[in-house]
Amino acid sequence: MLNQNQIPLLDALKANAARPHAPFYTPGHKLGKGISQPLADLLGKAVFRADLTELADLDNLFAPQGVIQEAQQLAAEAFGASQTWFLVNGSTCGIEAAILATCGTGDKIILPRNVHSSAIAGLILSGAIPIFINPEYDPVLDIAHSITPNAVQSALQQHPDAKAVLTVYPTYYGVCGNLSAIANITHQYNIPLLVDEAHGAHFAFHPELPTSALAAGADLTVQSIHKVLGAMTQASMLHIQGDRINGDRISKALQLVQSTSPSYLLLASLDAARQQMALHGKMLMSRILQLAHEARTKISQIPGLSVLEMPRLGEPLGFLALDKTRLTVTVSALGLTGFEADEILDEKLGVTAEFASLQHLTFIISLGNTPADIEQLVQGFTTLAKEYRRSNLTVKNQVWLNLDRTLDYALQLSPREAFFAVCEILPLTQTNKRICAEIVCPYPPGIPVLMPGEAIAESVLEYLQQIQAMGGFISGCNDISLKTLKVVK
Repeated sequence: MLNQNQIPLLDALKANAARPHAPFYTPGHKLGKGISQPLADLLGKAVFRADLTELADLDNLFAPQGVIQEAQQLAAEAFGASQTWFLVNGSTCGIEAAILATCGTGDKIILPRNVHSSAIAGLILSGAIPIFINPEYDPVLDIAHSITPNAVQSALQQHPDAKAVLTVYPTYYGVCGNLSAIANITHQYNIPLLVDEAHGAHFAFHPELPTSALAAGADLTVQSIHKVLGAMTQASMLHIQGDRINGDRISKALQLVQSTSPSYLLLASLDAARQQMALHGKMLMSRILQLAHEARTKISQIPGLSVLEMPRLGEPLGFLALDKTRLTVTVSALGLTGFEADEILDEKLGVTAEFASLQHLTFIISLGNTPADIEQLVQGFTTLAKEYRRSNLTVKNQVWLNLDRTLDYALQLSPREAFFAVCEILPLTQTNKRICAEIVCPYPPGIPVLMPGEAIAESVLEYLQQIQAMGGFISGCNDISLKTLKVVK
């Protein structure tokens, strides 16, 4: 057992920031002395004294032998891994590295169609061929959930030469599929299970939370420590266990997708966040779960509102758990879309959601939230229901609510081939049945509706236009106004 009280990287950074010396190394602001005054006024100068580079006492992220290595070993023990890597380019680079380390050009990887755009980037970089599984869908709530063990079994029977399975756990809505069963099926083929656990870094620290991906049998998991724990934005971790993943290949892949000038502020925040959870995780999560329970109970009692509760168990859905720190509120009975409710809450009632969808708003309740936040959230929804309610959603909107589950997807080229193909930019109206050459996704949550290599269906174009018209934001493509699309020539 390691001493989880230690914060070796943070301590080393603190010592170097306080050491009197003449700096002749990057960054150019030299311990904050050359920083812009408006920026110093906002953040204070202390933070810039700690904005240091790879000095001798601070170790090297790509070849750690000192304090970074110690910090990563502490993190591995705290999160239940055999080896952990700190990430400064977010979970995005972790997902990319996971695919690069397990798949080469032409190799098959099984994954859900509602993966994050970082997985599509991993396909482009690696040249891997996606074998997509459609996630299970709740037509009443209009929410896509997880892939099921049966779907994974079927995909592997059809593609026994696949090199890996990748899944999302939990979903953006906090729903957790039957990961243990998926791991058992995947391991029957002696291939690794990779998990995008970006929103589940807290699972290991409280028994009332869903089982962590590693405890469920995953070979590799990527966690956004900044999303739900106390690290700074962009700070994430990649964990592995067992012998199905080559650690050296992970290290080499991360060198391709991480900055060679890593921020020590981000690295130190990972060290500090690990110590905080290792020492106080259960207590902190108990408080958060209590706040979430209070919010869920009170909001569910407001007329016209409902909250996402535990999905039904068993196949075909195969769900096991719901992360109760994730709160999804359905607002469609108020006659509002999620986008409209989000705008009202944010601009008029002082409550900002994590993201909006057509029927819902989703909120992350985490370490920094307070009882006052919950009170403001409940009051915001109370006011929304009383003062902004309409008779109902229009028939047109009701039709569009379910359209995204009837979209047509057909992969014509590998994502890599399409990304590097000779392309042209055409008006949106002229792209039907052409092969897409860019990622197009409503954001958040950053799940692509189109990706390089897919044939563009008319239903997809109509859906994207409707999402935009109803207040959604389209990202990933060159023209976010969606007047044009890049296609293979």
